[in-house]
Amino acid sequence: MSDSNEWQLALRRGGEMAAVFMIGDGMLGLLQPTRHVELWRSDVTAVDMLIRPFVDHPLRRRAYGLLQLAAGLALASTLRRR
Repeated sequence: MSDSNEWQLALRRGGEMAAVFMIGDGMLGLLQPTRHVELWRSDVTAVDMLIRPFVDHPLRRRAYGLLQLAAGLALASTLRRR
């Protein structure tokens, strides 16, 4: 395999990993929004700022989960082995 093909394969694999994360996180946020948000609460300000919009807003987290799920599936559908 040439360096170009190996680089393209690495990019597709990275994209696949991102899609898997988005799909999984989206499903957890959709199915268990309160538990999922509470798990990610943190004393680290930067982390907590990402979670704060969803605290006490399970419908908001479910909507975001749907968005993540759709985006992850869309990303995965674009990845094709050549």
